[in-house]
Amino acid sequence: MNLVILLLPILLPIIGGALIVPIRFKSDRARNLYSELIVILTSVSIWVCLLCLHGQPVTVYSFTSGFSITFAVDGLGSVFAGMISLMWPLVMFYAFSYMEEAKRKNSFFAFYVMTYGAAAGIAFSANMITMYVFYEMLTLVTIPLVTHYGDHASMYAGRKYAAYTIGGASLAFFAVVLTTMNSSGGTFTYGGCLSGNYSETVMRIAFVFGFFGFGAKAAVFPLHEWLPTASVAPTPVTALLHAVAVVNAGAFAVMRITWYVFGTGLLLGSREQIFCLLIASFSLVYGAVESVRERHFKRRLAYSTMSNLSYMLFGVMLMTTAGFYAGIAHMVFHGIIKMSLFLCAGAFMHKREKAYIYEVNGVGRVMPVTFICYTLGALSLTGIPMFCGFVSKWELMRAGAASGTVYGAVGVIALVISAFLCAVYTLTISVRAFFTAKEKDLYIGAARDDADMRMLVPIVVFTAVNVVLGVCPGLIMPLFEKIATGVLP
Repeated sequence: MNLVILLLPILLPIIGGALIVPIRFKSDRARNLYSELIVILTSVSIWVCLLCLHGQPVTVYSFTSGFSITFAVDGLGSVFAGMISLMWPLVMFYAFSYMEEAKRKNSFFAFYVMTYGAAAGIAFSANMITMYVFYEMLTLVTIPLVTHYGDHASMYAGRKYAAYTIGGASLAFFAVVLTTMNSSGGTFTYGGCLSGNYSETVMRIAFVFGFFGFGAKAAVFPLHEWLPTASVAPTPVTALLHAVAVVNAGAFAVMRITWYVFGTGLLLGSREQIFCLLIASFSLVYGAVESVRERHFKRRLAYSTMSNLSYMLFGVMLMTTAGFYAGIAHMVFHGIIKMSLFLCAGAFMHKREKAYIYEVNGVGRVMPVTFICYTLGALSLTGIPMFCGFVSKWELMRAGAASGTVYGAVGVIALVISAFLCAVYTLTISVRAFFTAKEKDLYIGAARDDADMRMLVPIVVFTAVNVVLGVCPGLIMPLFEKIATGVLP
């Protein structure tokens, strides 16, 4: 019975999504209802797993001794699964409006729903092999989404995305094989699962391979170039790619290998830890600098995603429970914030058929709800108190300062610089939208024409959650602390 319950949120969207193409729906409405139903049922089945199956691993298939496809529900996986279960139905609702006039909608929604199953597989993976299989599956089912428009820019973005993420996975495979062979099947265990006689030096090198391999999806420098290029995809895709499914899967995988496979006892104080920590610190500043330079709306947010993903990696690479705690918090809070920002950007681009920052001038009066929500998200991402972004960034800075190392201090300085740059690249858009000079206002005389309700409802919901968790972080932060300290393994 446990096997059926655990497989349901994985197989339901994969099979249900694949059936969208051959079913020949008579109308968009019928396909939309079917897609939303599959997604909602998947979310319900995820919550059944979270509430009923904690700590009960189930093996589906064993290739050979130690190599198996096994699923389980644990603390960290519950956070990732809970995120996608709440976000996917809302973004699907948004996609119905955004893709209303698009071509090849059956193909789009088929892969969009299937991606949900791959992400759920990553969340519920109980060992390295299982996570790796679904990590690769996630790449394969999202390539058609990146290339959906079929033009030159989309096809180029798809090739680049595939090269970086599949290439990164080949690096990670080195770590997957070595850890599986030198443990009880690479089973995720808080504190690390390595056992037997192994070379610590080789294992530390394998960790670096895993950091960059899985970190490719988290857009760590220098494996980040695919992320801004992939912003040519439809906004519902970039929202999931840049806020939840793909990029957070990379950060989630790095958390897994650091705290549940290699273990901090092997890595803490090593040259490999310091190297990865400095790379994360550099990446978060580099992404912020590139965001300031970028003039395309979604590409600016994409570079911002690169920066904020490295916030999470910085917390994890501190290899302290405080850093891990802050990294988990930022994974969740950044997902909420960035989802809101991308959906706002997509609403503007869809409604106004414009894509560059200077084309925002004066639009706040025409699309007030969209850009009020954008501004609240921007304040949160900058780290202003009373928003959830402040909570996780504050905890990251505290963890860096408390690490007692020069490298932790360097990271704190990088966080401060990045936060300042974040204010520049996010809030200047709000200023342009609401307070642009009259002679530069592109929407003088235009009537109010905001996004429709199918777009605004998800935007407003994510904005409200952003504010609520900023004012009342105690609603969820104790859960992250229990996971980070191993109380809820």
